[in-house]
Formats: sequence, C-alpha cells, structure tokens
Amino acid sequence: MHGNARVSLIIPCYDEAEGLPHVLKKVPAVVDEVVVVDNNSEDETAAIAQRMGATVAHQPLKGYGHAYFKGFETATGDVFVTLDGDGTYPVEDIARLLDILDAEGLDFISACRFPLSEPRNMDPVSKFGNHILTLVTAMLFGYGIKDSQSGMWVFRKSGLALMRLESTGMALSEEIKIEAIRRGLKFKEVHIPYHERFGQKKIKKFQDGIRNLWFLLRLRMRK
Repeated sequence: MHGNARVSLIIPCYDEAEGLPHVLKKVPAVVDEVVVVDNNSEDETAAIAQRMGATVAHQPLKGYGHAYFKGFETATGDVFVTLDGDGTYPVEDIARLLDILDAEGLDFISACRFPLSEPRNMDPVSKFGNHILTLVTAMLFGYGIKDSQSGMWVFRKSGLALMRLESTGMALSEEIKIEAIRRGLKFKEVHIPYHERFGQKKIKKFQDGIRNLWFLLRLRMRK
C-alpha cells in the first residue's frame, strides 16, 4: 500500500480460540492495526487476541453484522481488510490485495473463493448454498458477482459513508457488496485460495441461507 494510508484488519470472532492464533501470527507488516471483535465468546478468544497484540472490541449483541458494525466503529485505518478468525481466508494475501486496490484505483475488493483451489475445504452443503445465493443475487440485481458470501474484503473506509448497511446477521456479506456496486464504488472481485478451517462451524446453514434469501428480496425492493 503506497502513501500514508493506514490499514486496519478487522476480525469478527465467536469462540475462535483454536483458529485465531494461526490467523494473527500470519498478519503482514503492511497492516497497522488488528481489531478482533469478540462477539460474546465463551472461550479464550479475547484473551488470545489481547495477548497477541490485537485491539479487542467487545460486541455483546450477537450476529455477524453486529460484530462488523462494532469493528468499523473501532478501527482507525483508512483502508479496512476483513476476514474470519477460523483460518479459512488467506492472511498471506493481504499485501497482494492491497497492492491491487492501490494500483487499479479501486474502492472495494471482494476476495472470491470460486473456483475453489482445494474443493475439499468447503463442504457440499456450503458450496450449494453459496451457489444459490450468488445466483439469486445476480438474478435480482444484475451484478455478475461470483462469490456473494465471501467474508474477506479490502476497501477504503470512506466508502462506508456512501453505503446503507442494515443487516445485523450473515446477510451483511451480500449486502456490503451490493451496496458498494449500487453506490458507484469501483468494485472488483479477486481470486484467493480458501483454506481448511480450524474449529467447529458456527453458522446454521439452512436457517442462515433462508434468512439471506429473504434479505436479498427485501434489499431488492429497498430504494
């Protein structure tokens, strides 16, 4: 990243004590600040984050969106990078993505997991759910997004002021991409590898999938 732009890495976490150390130890020097949002964890997530030098923001309101809103409010950088604390997203690719954001004059990069570099790292139900949600996003909005559910983003903080973000749950993943495009931000998807996760999955696949579909319909009707 060129210039004086400060980079904040935001990691929402709920019981990620197993994966978080593997994530934090890989954070590149280009990142100026790491904010771990502890979303009511019952394990040592917050203690591990603090011990490894991250800023810990506590968000008692459960939900992926709630966690990110707290992270956006807490982070002080000019550019935000997001990913999960389970080790699935490539921390080692942060510098590459920041270079692309800078070199191409982009406002928002969404890291695209598909086609999967290692298919076994995503279970069949998750693959199917991602495919359906991404297809519905394209049908409703006409945007050719390949991975509407990706949780790794690199974007300029200034773009948040232009977005109208409402989802307090998993649907924030699709909403933030749709809003970035809808509000005229320079948007691009960039392929990344997707790793095997540490620890147990927390999402309720069927319930979250239905909620995301319903949210997409509501978002399509929103002005």
